[in-house]
Amino acid sequence: MYNYDEAIRRLMTATNKIDGAYYLMARKLGVKENTLALLYALDDGKAHSQKQISDEWLIPKTTINTIVKELSDSGYLNLLSEDHTREKTIKLTEAGKKYTNKILQIIYKAENQALNETVDKFGTEFVEAFDFFADSLCNEFKKKKP
Repeated sequence: MYNYDEAIRRLMTATNKIDGAYYLMARKLGVKENTLALLYALDDGKAHSQKQISDEWLIPKTTINTIVKELSDSGYLNLLSEDHTREKTIKLTEAGKKYTNKILQIIYKAENQALNETVDKFGTEFVEAFDFFADSLCNEFKKKKP
């Protein structure tokens, strides 16, 4: 019989290992963990609102605001005004793209190596299954009342 409690514990341990690995790598790279996450989010080349990044990456809005100010003051971000809303979007400047590439290249290389090894062993369904589990868990937590 499959032990769901043990499986959940293994998934939680694995998730914490992943979070810890990114935290430790951010420290090695000399950036804050949430700065790394923001740069990662912006590295898709699109403009994003601070609210969107806060919601998708689960970083408090005040933390995002502080990081945006720091990166903007350093010349790494542009704040773009939207005509129909008060919300400003953010996008990497050319200097920000170079800075981000310098930081993320080592992370992307490690991620690709780890994913290649995992897909070789478990197939590409691994990613879909993990994403599905994450969405299902979030939906279940939203339903629960303390």
